[in-house]
Amino acid sequence: MTFLFHQIIFGPVKSRRLGVSLGINLLPTDGKVCTFDCIYCECGYNEQGSGSALPRREQVRRELNIKLRAMLEAGEAPDVITFAGNGEPTLHPEFAGVVDDTIELRDLYFPNAKISVLSNSTTVRKPEVFEALKKIDNNILKLDSAIDATVKLVDRPVQQNFTVKSLVEELKKFEGKLIIQTMFLRGMHKGQEVDNTTEEEVKAYIKVIKEINPKQIMVYSLDRDTPEKSLHKVSVKEMEHIADKLRAEGFSVVVSG
Repeated sequence: MTFLFHQIIFGPVKSRRLGVSLGINLLPTDGKVCTFDCIYCECGYNEQGSGSALPRREQVRRELNIKLRAMLEAGEAPDVITFAGNGEPTLHPEFAGVVDDTIELRDLYFPNAKISVLSNSTTVRKPEVFEALKKIDNNILKLDSAIDATVKLVDRPVQQNFTVKSLVEELKKFEGKLIIQTMFLRGMHKGQEVDNTTEEEVKAYIKVIKEINPKQIMVYSLDRDTPEKSLHKVSVKEMEHIADKLRAEGFSVVVSG
């Protein structure tokens, strides 16, 4: 069963890739707003509706301040403060300002905590988003395939003119200050086979990774319920095989089971 995050500030939760993570949801708490409509999204499909209004910058700052103060008083330090939630966090019109507020509050309460953004990469062409992402510790950007047909099948971009080539050109502008996050999976969707672990997929993927040159790559597979029920988890052994090919090219790769 898929689910939504019903709070602006949620957790902390134990993240497979980031440790103890305090979440920030900049999207509605009763709907989903995203530029992708991924067949594996834990929040479900976009068709459920966008819900009510986005939280205001002042509201996010106030609730984050309250939560961080409470965690400090309780002696509960987060490893990371993570922008995630019900869709694409960088769609918030005041995303850059919220990032500035979060950095300020992090420095006040838990200066050793990292700040992360989990983004599907589709808005990095916006100057204000690009500059905000450069300020944070873990700029985690999605790339599930280097093949357009696979991205359109798995991630289902809302933008009809989306291409991997144009996305890669935007990601290259970070000059390595980014982490690529990739979901490996297989199965079926609307009668079409889904598998981004094939030799053709991996060869194309490594090629664009070398162009982007990220500081790290995070690979993982299914861990929660998905809206498409005909999907299957890829084993850690298989992902490690792919990771070893990337490591052979000099990249740091983290594999999550």
